[in-house]
Amino acid sequence: MTAIVETHNLTRLYGETLALNALNLEIPQGAVYGFIGPNGAGKTTTMRILTTLLEPSGGEARVAGYSVLKERKAVRKAVGFMPDFFGVYDNMKSWEYLDFFAASYDIDPARRSALIDDLLALVDLSHKKFADVMGLSRGMKQRLSLARTMLHDPALLILDEPASGLDPRARVELRELLKELRSMGKTIMISSHILTELAEMCTHIGIIERGNLLASGDVTTIMRSLQPHRIFEVHVLGELSAAAELVRGRPHVLDVREIPDDMPPHLQIDFDGDDQAVSMLLATLIAGGAQITHFAGQVSDLEDIFLRVTEGSAFGGTN
Repeated sequence: MTAIVETHNLTRLYGETLALNALNLEIPQGAVYGFIGPNGAGKTTTMRILTTLLEPSGGEARVAGYSVLKERKAVRKAVGFMPDFFGVYDNMKSWEYLDFFAASYDIDPARRSALIDDLLALVDLSHKKFADVMGLSRGMKQRLSLARTMLHDPALLILDEPASGLDPRARVELRELLKELRSMGKTIMISSHILTELAEMCTHIGIIERGNLLASGDVTTIMRSLQPHRIFEVHVLGELSAAAELVRGRPHVLDVREIPDDMPPHLQIDFDGDDQAVSMLLATLIAGGAQITHFAGQVSDLEDIFLRVTEGSAFGGTN
């Protein structure tokens, strides 16, 4: 898959403080890339370099094949950037806000009106076209800012903490909007220090801490690499101990635990086999006469991944 973002030994110093340490990052075209890390990990610094707003102290970065150092104008055409705060625009209507930025992108005046209407419809703000920008709710401002990033039809959207400060409903609306943008072929890089915000929308993730990229890749591969064994929860009718003896000592079975006091009572099987071995495990239980009512692997989430990678030491650094 073609990479739309590539960095090679990307480094940034603030005085004597190392904010990015030889960052080597790849984001495939069409991905929703979750950039995960605590406050001060280096997420915003990376994004500002990729959008040409900040020069690196060393290394190189390319966006859509263009160098952020030597081809800044081409990079800016390829990127739509949504910062983590909304600028102050007093006495400006929503359509005027978008029209101002459309003019900044040299979009033909004859196209602007229809384009603005289309983008307001995309972010579900058509009814706020003539509303004062500063009178909009936090969620509406975020959606308007996202519409602004789309004005020049960029291939890559870089969104810095877009869900910060949003209420639960606004977060759901933002998540659905991002899914729609991906279906339109956009690549999205989205940062957050709140892992649950990214869990349901990312195809790829990068975990950064104190300026160091600790892991990067598609979610499935990273989960498998960090989870060499899996826990299967098995509900059975009848005696737990009888079902446990059917699989205890079998290939790939590391441990079998009987949990009689939970509701419902169940087995936990610690297992390190592949999917074919899992199928054989279930077949063994059934062939032995166990009446299975539930058989499922416990799924790790992004929080589990983050804690495994950082080993619980996710503090400090410069943003």
